[in-house]
Amino acid sequence: MAGRGGYAKGIAKREEILLTALDVIARHGYRGASVKEIADAVGLSQAGLLHHFDSKEHLFVEVLRRRDELDTATALAAFAERGVGGALDAFVDVMRSNAEVPGLVLLYSALAVEAADPAHAAHAYFRERRGMFRAALSGGIRQMQADGDVDAALDPDTLATAIHALADGLQVHSLIERDLDMARVIEHVVGAMSPRDASEEPSTP
Repeated sequence: MAGRGGYAKGIAKREEILLTALDVIARHGYRGASVKEIADAVGLSQAGLLHHFDSKEHLFVEVLRRRDELDTATALAAFAERGVGGALDAFVDVMRSNAEVPGLVLLYSALAVEAADPAHAAHAYFRERRGMFRAALSGGIRQMQADGDVDAALDPDTLATAIHALADGLQVHSLIERDLDMARVIEHVVGAMSPRDASEEPSTP
């Protein structure tokens, strides 16, 4: 029983570290969030903190993974309540909330570039994340096409890739252009995917 208790405490401490790191990075940014500051905030030494993670890079990858889990839980709840439209609204809300945490956006963007190296700690995370995100998004687009909310002539996989790339690109732009309304851009692009009525087609001279 003592072993199980120790394991449960380790899981709880790991969760505390991740949530604390999320807060520290959101406030101070990727480069301003030191292992020492995060360790101090959870009452550990730097060595004690890194006992739970292999390195600072692995810690940051798990921070992003934990943020994804929180966002996914919100999207699933919205999907259960309002269907695909609700999940899409949740995605737009994530883009809106990301504008308030540039530190996390910088962490995500910086690691996304560094992860191009297959040896980097974040490489597998970004490959898996992009695959899952695009699969979920393309599935949602197919359902919206079936419901008549998206032009059936459009390719769902291509759209999913384009929207994901747009979201990532917008986050990079927002680091420079702080007043950029990322959510509005996403909403505009999604709205443009809707079928056009014949009456909306421009008349030929």
